[in-house]
Amino acid sequence: MNKGALKFLLSSFISWRVLLLAVVFFVAALLPLQKDFLGGGLWNYLKNPYFWSWLNFDGEHYAQIAFQGYLPLTYFFFPFYPLLTKIVAGFLGGGFSAIAASGLLVSNVSFFIALLGLWKLITLDYRGKIAKTSIILLLLFPTSFYFGAFYTEGLTLALIVWSLYLARKRNWWLAGILGGLATATRITAFALFPAILFEVWEYKKKNPGKSLVVPIVGALLIPAGLVAYMLYLYKATGDPLEFFNNVSIFGQQRSSSPVILPQVFYRYLFKVLPNINYSYFPVVFTTYLEIISASLFLVLGFLSFYKLRLSYALFFAAGYLIPPLSGSFSSFPRYVLILFPAFLLSALALDGQPRLVKSIVYIILLLLLIVFCSLFVRGYWVS
Repeated sequence: MNKGALKFLLSSFISWRVLLLAVVFFVAALLPLQKDFLGGGLWNYLKNPYFWSWLNFDGEHYAQIAFQGYLPLTYFFFPFYPLLTKIVAGFLGGGFSAIAASGLLVSNVSFFIALLGLWKLITLDYRGKIAKTSIILLLLFPTSFYFGAFYTEGLTLALIVWSLYLARKRNWWLAGILGGLATATRITAFALFPAILFEVWEYKKKNPGKSLVVPIVGALLIPAGLVAYMLYLYKATGDPLEFFNNVSIFGQQRSSSPVILPQVFYRYLFKVLPNINYSYFPVVFTTYLEIISASLFLVLGFLSFYKLRLSYALFFAAGYLIPPLSGSFSSFPRYVLILFPAFLLSALALDGQPRLVKSIVYIILLLLLIVFCSLFVRGYWVS
């Protein structure tokens, strides 16, 4: 990676972080505080919102798991992120504040590492201009602030893009290890498995005389992270699918039995949207983003099979289809953050467009990012 690329990534990351902190500063005077789901509690939040606001909602669960281990009804949250957070916190003195600082450090450092990997992965096939646009679109995506919060998105994306990059470079062992850590971080990372299997098949096609033992073993390491967690759940709860079977506790629209994608769209179009409370802006805003993002990414998913490398399209398809199995698009605008082929495909679509068109796209995304980040840091459910 040349100095120009590194400078672009570093300046983009810092600008993005400064923007998010500026949102915390300005929104305090504009939006009432919702006090129910503040990660560090009301007292901590009021004392330092620039720090504690990034632990809201699920961040609190991850922090508690890192601090005191799993409790009943917390098995939905996969273990590698809180485990890594706890390890880092050991160097910061322990305690809940150290856990909070460690988680935010892991998230932000991981996300920057993800940006480095994404640049290297994209530039295997495309010009640096396409990589730049992809990264700008990712940073400006309305829910990108989750990469810097006490959430798994930054770590998951880093593990995914570097696993794919190493597979493209035919370093099967490291690709498999990182993939295994990814599936121990989020269930959607299992989408890596078909993508890496395609890379193994592509490798075999171009190297017919070479052994496939190492590539196949490397690929099989990817689901090993998920399998290891399922074995732990079986020992702890008696149910290896505890993370899925109790998913309904996180929302009325979620189901503990798999639901096919058309059913989810049907629910939104004929049950959720007609019965939404239009007097409460945060719910209206987030619900419409859920169905819009689901529809947009569905179209991009189909296009990826025609425009992108097949391993990327397979990853996109699997990563898209896994979250709606719960019967809802709740949190979907956050789950799609790791689907990097969507941002690559969007960058290709913008390539060659007039500056005005790009500016309009960037401004719309920026405004949505500010609104969503404002809601989240003030304690309103977003995704």
